[in-house]
Amino acid sequence: MVLFVMFSAIYALTITGNLTIIAIIKQEFQLHKPMYFFLANLSFLEIFYTSTIIPNCLMNLLRESKSISFVGCFTQMFFFVGLGGSECALLTVMAYDRYIAICQPLLYSTRMTPSLCVQLLCLSWVCGFLNSLVHTVYTAMLPFCKDHLIRHFFCDIPPLLKLSCRDTYSNELVATFVGGSVVITGFMLTLLSYINILRAVLRIPGEKGRQKAFSTCGSHLIVVTIFFGTIIVTYMLPGSTSYEQKKVLSVMYGVMTPLINPVIYSFRNTDFQKAINKRISQRRLR
Repeated sequence: MVLFVMFSAIYALTITGNLTIIAIIKQEFQLHKPMYFFLANLSFLEIFYTSTIIPNCLMNLLRESKSISFVGCFTQMFFFVGLGGSECALLTVMAYDRYIAICQPLLYSTRMTPSLCVQLLCLSWVCGFLNSLVHTVYTAMLPFCKDHLIRHFFCDIPPLLKLSCRDTYSNELVATFVGGSVVITGFMLTLLSYINILRAVLRIPGEKGRQKAFSTCGSHLIVVTIFFGTIIVTYMLPGSTSYEQKKVLSVMYGVMTPLINPVIYSFRNTDFQKAINKRISQRRLR
């Protein structure tokens, strides 16, 4: 019951926070910029990302028969891995957007056009779900003739590989190379963008401006590092952690990140705070 209450609260806060971001960005004309376009889509993605695992997890915490069908299991895995891969790509795109805005501000309006933003968003979703399709099909082809006990709180690649009675070395290679092409590449490009941003920040005159920029970039970098880092350890280094440690890591990138992202990327943003205060003031006047 303690876990049920805790996960229910986290889920409710995640949905509320991300829906608030989408609503505010949609209603406020001054937030109709590339940065907030990506933030709104990140919030949309986070809602579905966390919804692939938490509702079923909550039901399992309350019922004695904790079962899931074969089709249901692989459907859950397909969407969870697909949405996770899409988030990796989208965070990379958002880092690139901030790089252009801070390091090349005069070119920002000509570089980050509405059509390019839509193309980058579509590319993020395509990369994530193509990656997931490869993993899902390749894993579903395995013979599962061991016990059918999934030692996890949702269907994911590593615990499902453990149930196969066939050697899964080739599947682990696919997870490393195909998954790594999305995760590692995304992480390196994101890191490169933030390194260039920090170099540009160091050239900002005035201590207050530098501190503000460092605070923003630092918090973004911490969230990105936690998200990418936990995914890399789980999928790229399958033998480096125990079952229990994998569960904790999964909570970090599958449950906590969708809760933290709205706070880090939006609610700490000055323009977004002004938009929220404006909406609150309008409601009071009514």
